[in-house]
Amino acid sequence: MNRYEELGLKVGLELHQQLNTKSKLFCSCPTLLRDDEPDVVFVRYLRPTRSELGTVDEAALLEYEKGKAYVYQAYSDTTCLVEMDEEPPHPLNEEALDIALQIALMLKAQVPDVIQVMRKVVIDGSNTTGFQRTVVVAVGGPESAIQDPEGPVHIQTICLEEDAARKISESEDKVVFRLDRLGIPLIEVSTAPEIKTPEQAQRVALKIGQLFRILGKVKRGLGTIRQDINVSLAKGGKVEIKGVQDLELISKVVELEVQRQLKLLEIRDELKRRGVVDVKSDIVDVSDVFKNTKSKIILQGLQRGHKVMAVKLEGFAGLLGVEIQPGRRFGTELKDYAVVWGGVKGLFHTDEMPAYGITEAEVSELKRRLGCGPSDAAVFVVDEEEKVVKALQAVLRRCRDALRGVPDETRAANPDGTTRYMRPRPGASRMYPETDVRPIVIAKERLERLARSLPEMPEEKLKRFVEEYGLSKDLALLMINSYRLDLFERIVSEVPEVSPVIVATTLEYTWKSLKREGAPLDQVDEVKLLEMFKALGKGLMAKEAIPDVLRSMAENPNASVPEILEKLGLRTLSLDEVRALVDRIIEENADILKEKGEKAFKVLMGRAMSVLRGKVDGKFVSEVVKERVEHFMRARVGVK
Repeated sequence: MNRYEELGLKVGLELHQQLNTKSKLFCSCPTLLRDDEPDVVFVRYLRPTRSELGTVDEAALLEYEKGKAYVYQAYSDTTCLVEMDEEPPHPLNEEALDIALQIALMLKAQVPDVIQVMRKVVIDGSNTTGFQRTVVVAVGGPESAIQDPEGPVHIQTICLEEDAARKISESEDKVVFRLDRLGIPLIEVSTAPEIKTPEQAQRVALKIGQLFRILGKVKRGLGTIRQDINVSLAKGGKVEIKGVQDLELISKVVELEVQRQLKLLEIRDELKRRGVVDVKSDIVDVSDVFKNTKSKIILQGLQRGHKVMAVKLEGFAGLLGVEIQPGRRFGTELKDYAVVWGGVKGLFHTDEMPAYGITEAEVSELKRRLGCGPSDAAVFVVDEEEKVVKALQAVLRRCRDALRGVPDETRAANPDGTTRYMRPRPGASRMYPETDVRPIVIAKERLERLARSLPEMPEEKLKRFVEEYGLSKDLALLMINSYRLDLFERIVSEVPEVSPVIVATTLEYTWKSLKREGAPLDQVDEVKLLEMFKALGKGLMAKEAIPDVLRSMAENPNASVPEILEKLGLRTLSLDEVRALVDRIIEENADILKEKGEKAFKVLMGRAMSVLRGKVDGKFVSEVVKERVEHFMRARVGVK
């Protein structure tokens, strides 16, 4: 039994992938994201409603209490009244449904005879209706599983749903969304919580992503695929982590969530040892303690008329500084709650004092005012009084949860694999039928037609890549599992002049190498990549220039390939120009050539490539250098 089995780790995945359809899920608008200025703007406000059971969702209530306005931007020529919730939805997109059904067939899932569009409550303003339309296309069966060395992971549901509006900005009083993304079809595949290790979670996600790409009908690029991860431990809580955009980050996210939950359980056990059974404290105004403070943050707040207020955390001394994830401490968890529930910028706690210009004397007086003993900690916040009170109330609630261990909650993924508090877990009764869209009958003939057009499976592709394209087995396997699999096949098909080995090497080895160096390759457009390989196929650039061109494409996303080649000085040279350059290098290094003869070839080749790299293919340069060296030796040295 490994460590994760002993901990009772259970992981379930929800993979969301945008589909590359001509129109959106419930209207005929194009699935096009735009950066130009919108010509339609309107404002809405969120109001929570009671469910059919008479309850109000806690997560929806949180968003409502923030009191924010939701500003929606739209385009009169590429968005319509459906996205604005001023017109009922149109019939479900048949193209998107066919894609979802094909994925269901590939996963051997069970498709019902009739499917019903449902409404799922959305509580963050990202949908103008206040709900997301979703339809369960298929459910998992006995054979519907992802096979893995650590055991099969069964598929629970396959859904087709509309993507949310795109968040443009957020401030204290409003959130700005753009409706160009709202309604783009999404496929969602959910697994059972049968994943046992972080590594298995990543393998399963990659295999599901591979099926998406093999179908060749999905969008690609930053934001087109998102993973939600459900993580629980036997003694921990049920935590949903939303918005993991990089498949290769999944194992790290799971690993760090396990670490976080274990640290929270250690804090719980320590609180029990200290005899802490409840967390109660008055919220005390301590502004006068800091009336002469040197802390710029507090001083600026007081000058604006804000207040400094504090709570005592009995028995928590030393625990707020415990690191629960890399760079994140238990005090950071409290800060997240204060920010989300109170709208403040942050908080201070005594485990990190003295710091930020706050003196030891001020900390001592603060503790005295709150009645803190040696084992107690204090948290204090400076902001508008109403915000501070809400923030400190949230801190107290979170500290009460610490007595139970790990609270059930929804968290957001950070780029480094750590997570931050987002909101409570949504209630269970947030889905109900969509009455504006008729149920859809799935005919047997439709499934048979779709089954006949399923793409070749990974094993067949692997064989073809090796036999037809000349890829090594290792490179073929990398390509089969690549996020850019369908792009590889498109480039090979449209640019037959370029070796598939060069295409695969670029999309895997070169791509990963440049990402490690920090190149923002997520900004490289698929069309531009195709243009680059077409330029290579036409002899407008050499294969050695690929890394430099890719890096420049990432750093200059609006530049065309010809503009990039011109900027980098990568215009290809004629045979006469190459010969002239090589002759000049030979003349400059004549002494080395006379001394070493043909052994000087490597030196001359290196110096030639330092000038010609990216402008001429290396193999061609080698042939010219060899030819000109032989010519020089015959003419100058007298070798026959």
